[in-house]
Order: sequence, then C-alpha cells, then structure tokens
Amino acid sequence: MNSKDLPKCPVETTLKMTGCKWKVLIIKELLNGTMRFCEIKKALGSITQKVLTSNLREMEEAGLIIRKVYEQTPPKVEYSLTDVGYSLRPVIEVLRSWGKDYKKYIKLLEKMN
Repeated sequence: MNSKDLPKCPVETTLKMTGCKWKVLIIKELLNGTMRFCEIKKALGSITQKVLTSNLREMEEAGLIIRKVYEQTPPKVEYSLTDVGYSLRPVIEVLRSWGKDYKKYIKLLEKMN
C-alpha cells in the first residue's frame, strides 16, 4: 500500500482500511491481545475460513496487523495488531457505544408502540 492508492477523503481512507464488517470485528478481537487463526474464527462465529484468511492478508498488507509464524510442527501462526491497528481503539469504542445507544433507542420505541 502506498499513499497514491489512498482516497483524498480521510473518512474514505478509514473506511477503505476497515470498511468490511469483518475487519472491524477482527480488530475488536485483537484489541484484547494476540490470537491464533482458530481463536479469531471461533470468536467471530459465522465467518468462513476463506473470508477470514482474505481479510487477515489485506489487513497485514495495510499495516494493521502482524502475522507471526513459528517454525514448528504443526505450524503455529499468531496475529496481533500493529501500533497503527491499536490506534483504531477509539474508533471501535465509539462504534460500540453508538451500537449500545441505538439498541436502547429501538427498545424504547418498541415499548412506545
């Protein structure tokens, strides 16, 4: 990835890096620390192996995560956030807060109807 590939709009740049729901959820999980592929897949539930692999590769290429391979049998691979990935913590927290508030709003509307 280089700066010429990025959109002019900063919001669009952020969405390009995190726009897929899976990427945001992967970041949310990795904010808790290093995880193996199977742990991420289990935490996300319905994601397929192919989609998870693709998203992890894209995130590694973008500099959001680090993939560490241990030379052992069977192979062990761990994923963790880079400093850039961790810098998305406030964005994830705002999304979490908004989601909680929206759920409360919907429940209030349901009670009123």
